Amino acid sequence: MSAPSLSPQQERSVVAEVNRYLDMVSREFEVELPNIEVRFDLIGKTIGMYCKKRGHRSIRFNPYVFAKYWRENLADTVPHEVAHYVSDVLFDSRYIKPHGREWQSIMRFFGVEPKTRCYFDLSDIPKRELKRFDYSCLCGTHQLTAIRHNRIKAGKRRYFCRSCAAELVMVA
Repeated sequence: MSAPSLSPQQERSVVAEVNRYLDMVSREFEVELPNIEVRFDLIGKTIGMYCKKRGHRSIRFNPYVFAKYWRENLADTVPHEVAHYVSDVLFDSRYIKPHGREWQSIMRFFGVEPKTRCYFDLSDIPKRELKRFDYSCLCGTHQLTAIRHNRIKAGKRRYFCRSCAAELVMVA
């Protein structure tokens, strides 16, 4: 069974809701908040994410979870991610906690409880599948994801067994 996804109309509704919250902040705090790129490209268990890379800001949403839990996500996830963007612009995220007082105050301004978790059944939502690599230590064999494997290969990280404390070495 394939998971439902958002229709173009629903995607437009989410973008309109993002812009509605930005307009609220602009009017109340008399600041000009530029519209932010909204993408629907998350998969797995992550429902929403505010991203800032090299000065470019975006908000990403999981279209599968949104389609399955439309009302809940429109009411909670959209303001949650917009509040991250607003707190970054107003308070500079380098100096505040992600879900700290500033973020919470913006959530309350939006009229939304500042919660950081939700409990949805995501068993039928598509998941990100990562390739795994075999590594060994003194006590056994472990499987590391491609992310950790690539960090080791690039010389950026070393990983150690939690049981025997030996460094993990790739199995030939």
